[in-house]
Amino acid sequence: MTEHPWRILPLAAEHTRSLAECHIACWREAYRDLVPAHVLDAFDVERRAQQWERDRVRHPGRTHVATVDDVVIGFASAGPSRDTRAVSPWELHALYVRTPWHGSGVADDLIRAALDPAAACSLWVFEQNPRAQAFYRRHGFMLDGTRKVESFTSAIEVRMVRPSTTHGDSAPAEAPDGTD
Repeated sequence: MTEHPWRILPLAAEHTRSLAECHIACWREAYRDLVPAHVLDAFDVERRAQQWERDRVRHPGRTHVATVDDVVIGFASAGPSRDTRAVSPWELHALYVRTPWHGSGVADDLIRAALDPAAACSLWVFEQNPRAQAFYRRHGFMLDGTRKVESFTSAIEVRMVRPSTTHGDSAPAEAPDGTD
């Protein structure tokens, strides 16, 4: 087994500032052409760190960070679905990895830390983010056809859902008419 340079840890107080810096950097790296520049430029590290600290205290264990030399390079956060019409009890609220670590496997480790692999789960991803959608498909998520406007940009988000596999139903269900 290959040893990775990162560690996956539950979010602790000593990580919140580095997490805030990572969160903002990830948004700026990933969404420069999708989210208006003034929105990306308005992010404030101190305010974001305070938000993460409040979340850490209110919801211990819901956020995991990937660190290298005590610097957060990625994170994943999950909890009860926030959808008014929830299609699953659990939702992946966020999963971000700094660009230099894309393709390294750190995102795979983060999603495994954040989610029970057998539990049903949903998530929202930007429609114009095919890389993220491909990653989530590799982890069993499928588009369910639901779309919405993201809350503070005009970008469209699409919902992806992963069914429960707790009853041995890890294989995709056959279509009702026998076709795939």
